[in-house]
Amino acid sequence: MEVRSVVLGPEESYELRLTGRGARGYVWTWQVTGDADAVTVAEAPGAPAAAGAAPPPGAPVERTYVVRARPLVGGRARIRFAQVRPPYPDEAPYDEFVLDVEVAAVTGGT
Repeated sequence: MEVRSVVLGPEESYELRLTGRGARGYVWTWQVTGDADAVTVAEAPGAPAAAGAAPPPGAPVERTYVVRARPLVGGRARIRFAQVRPPYPDEAPYDEFVLDVEVAAVTGGT
């Protein structure tokens, strides 16, 4: 399991690319702990594939997730990504990734 740390300013975003195994039934899920209201997480829209460049069956596919710091909220959040197969909820994740995010609070005045 890889752990990465980032520091974001208010409304700043960070793109995380994770290799998927969708052809084998795995999907990435995530859970935010800590100051969960300090960030939002969303899967980025898929990039259009080049004409005729579809990956072969069973090939890993990269997924991009965007973590965005919320405005006017500081704090520390931990996002745990887990690669799981939804039909088998009791099965251990195939892979995991943890992103520790520090969101800098807005300081100063006019």
